[in-house]
Amino acid sequence: MHSAANGNGHAPDSAALPPLSLSILGVEPLDEFIREVADFIHYQISTRPQDLIGAVEVEAKIGVLRDRDTGQRLQLPVRTETILEPNAIDMRFEANMSAKQHQHYNRLLNTLKTTPSSAHPSSTLAYQHLHLVDSFYAQEGAGARGDKVRVTRDEKTGTVLECVRKIRLADLNIYSPKRAADWRISVNLEVPVPPPLGTSTHSRKKDRMRYSHEEFVIDLTQVTSTSGGNAKTEVLHELELELARPEYLLSTAAKRGDANVSEQDRGAFDELIRAFVNNARILVRNADGGWQ
Repeated sequence: MHSAANGNGHAPDSAALPPLSLSILGVEPLDEFIREVADFIHYQISTRPQDLIGAVEVEAKIGVLRDRDTGQRLQLPVRTETILEPNAIDMRFEANMSAKQHQHYNRLLNTLKTTPSSAHPSSTLAYQHLHLVDSFYAQEGAGARGDKVRVTRDEKTGTVLECVRKIRLADLNIYSPKRAADWRISVNLEVPVPPPLGTSTHSRKKDRMRYSHEEFVIDLTQVTSTSGGNAKTEVLHELELELARPEYLLSTAAKRGDANVSEQDRGAFDELIRAFVNNARILVRNADGGWQ
């Protein structure tokens, strides 16, 4: 007969463990990585220029972090996904992927579109195929950042869909040594402006497949970039994840940590960012190489 205990007070290995507590306090601490991302985005929202009225854009682009001198992907002494200190390393972020990698993500997202999640069977991916043209114009008084005015038109009808000045507030780079890709979170301010006069400096024709899921939008885009004159036309392939409703983002950010609202409202911002990070991680972990 086997003993009911294995001598150290624990049940034998063959016995089924009861459900474990989340922690000694019975709660699960917010993941430190997600907390850092949430703090970063919340700070950028809270300190954005108040004299400019526009939509706050939060996006994550999938790509590769490269050493600026060698052009090689970063090699850092860390073993897991890591948030990098801004401006601590001389590097650049490259969002362009190969056509093969673009096709890989297209197949993956199309499969998800037709196969609902077992956890949330009613929550499916909506799909749009967009053909857009962005034209960029120099902005007077843009300052050192060189912000430009972007006019977006429907390629088929020529209808102007958007005319904005996009102001980059800050970037946060995430290095993923175990994966084929890294990622970058950007917080931007898109300020509506009147249609500009003159000639555009360059244009970007976008063949975009857009997948919408709950509070998020995934854009898989083939970009044909033209600078005018005798400049060579460049074809790029990009993947980005974006928060779909800027007004909801701002609403939840305003209630973060507010003792006068419900616990659910108080924590809604961090829950939104947690899901945002999870979706970005899913995209990164499904990369199969193919960055040029």
